[in-house]
Order: sequence, then C-alpha cells, then structure tokens
Amino acid sequence: VKLVESGGGLVQSGGSLKLSCAASGMTGEIRLMGWYRQTPGAQRESVALIDDEDTTNYADAVKGRFAIVRDNTRNTVHLQMNNLKPEDTAVYYCVAKTYIGTNLGWGQGTQVTVSS
Repeated sequence: VKLVESGGGLVQSGGSLKLSCAASGMTGEIRLMGWYRQTPGAQRESVALIDDEDTTNYADAVKGRFAIVRDNTRNTVHLQMNNLKPEDTAVYYCVAKTYIGTNLGWGQGTQVTVSS
C-alpha cells in the first residue's frame, strides 16, 4: 500500500490546518487508517484513527480539537486540526492497517509547525 500525504505547514497558535492522505495499491486489505506524529527524540504516537465503519479513536491531547474523516470510495483520510497549539508541532505520518492491526504502510511524513 502506498500512502501519499498532503497539507501541513506553519500556522500560528489557535490556527487550523488540514492533512490529507490518499492510499493506492492493495487497498482492499485496509481496515483502519489514521495519523501518528513524531517529534525529535520521541517515539511515534497515535493521534487519530478511523476504521471502515467510521469508528474513531483520538489521543487525549487532541480530543475536541482534531477530527478525522474517511472517504472509503476514494481510499482517502483527512485530519482537520483546529485550535492548534505549539505542542502539536511534529512530523505527521499517515498509516494504514489491516483488521488485526498489522501496518500496511506509512506515508512519507508532513511537517506541522505551530508558532506561539
């Protein structure tokens, strides 16, 4: 599975950004898509995930500010990020997983920088 991300960039604290991820290849195996993020020296952490029944899971740090939606017909997933904070600054990676949670692939990563 190939994942191509778009969006990201620099925004002031309190601003908004939208990330998008398009999947191609063996998309029939995908059951869950979502976003992780990583800062230098830290482990990659889950931000928001959505399965093929639109069940979502959010990290506590982003609940109420981020929203993930999925377009199954186009194998795309979007992450709307509102009220961004400097601590949201990270490289964001799109991920696709099988039903049992096996990773099918990662996107190339997109930088999100929130200035204070």
